Amino acid sequence: MAKADLLARIRQEYIGLSKSHKKIADYILENYDKVAFMTASTLGKKVNISESTVVRFAGSIGYEGYPELQRELQESIKSKLTTVQRFEMSKGQNDTDCLARVMMSDMENIRHSIEHLDVPMIEVFVGQLIKARKVYILGLRSSSILANYLGFYLNFILPEVVVIRETAQDVYDQLLNISQEDVLIAFSFPRYSKRTYDCVDYALSNGINILGITDGLNSPLYDKTPYCLTAKYNMNTFVDSLVAPMSLINALIIGTSMKKEGVEQNLAKLERIWENYGVYNNK
Repeated sequence: MAKADLLARIRQEYIGLSKSHKKIADYILENYDKVAFMTASTLGKKVNISESTVVRFAGSIGYEGYPELQRELQESIKSKLTTVQRFEMSKGQNDTDCLARVMMSDMENIRHSIEHLDVPMIEVFVGQLIKARKVYILGLRSSSILANYLGFYLNFILPEVVVIRETAQDVYDQLLNISQEDVLIAFSFPRYSKRTYDCVDYALSNGINILGITDGLNSPLYDKTPYCLTAKYNMNTFVDSLVAPMSLINALIIGTSMKKEGVEQNLAKLERIWENYGVYNNK
């Protein structure tokens, strides 16, 4: 049940709701972006109604419980909230509680990603990376952090790695020489960058093999490519939580290094270069 279905159902069944349930319904209809990140207890306090009544309300409109209603709202709005709305979600909280909650959320994202880790798909990714003539990596906006990190380490492992960057040179210009012998890794996390999908569509129209890394099955990227890995993402503040995607990238880097021949020699050569030119302070 998507957000539109939920709000439509509330409106459809509104007349038959009890007085207390109507108060909850009114608040959700007007503040669904905030409710998506409220506990049942918090929502109850907002409308001066008990937590148990909020839970019963969720059941009365077709959900097994309040957590299911909340998850549906979160899933439907995560790519639509503005940074201002996301910032407001963290206001009014105790500083210590807020910081701890953010870190606990990151831990939960990693745990969820481990439980749903598609190991066979990682092996597919590794195979595609190793056989590619050149690896292009696309990640725009906040996802550029992921793209740069992956590109930094794959450059130690693979012969040709190109990170597509948001510079004065248009991203399409940087894809000019991509061929069907190459592979494009595309990152896409909310708020989904339209330019990313324009580039993906361009690559698909030219028969390029695309490996997607995104936040879940409902991501627009998931349906665009047969090869896709997912990492849990949520938004408790205006800062994008990229901890779980970063952990997934680490697994992908290690997996590729274990399968690719000559990595140890590459690293030994790099160490000699770094030592000769004093790249690191070893004192």
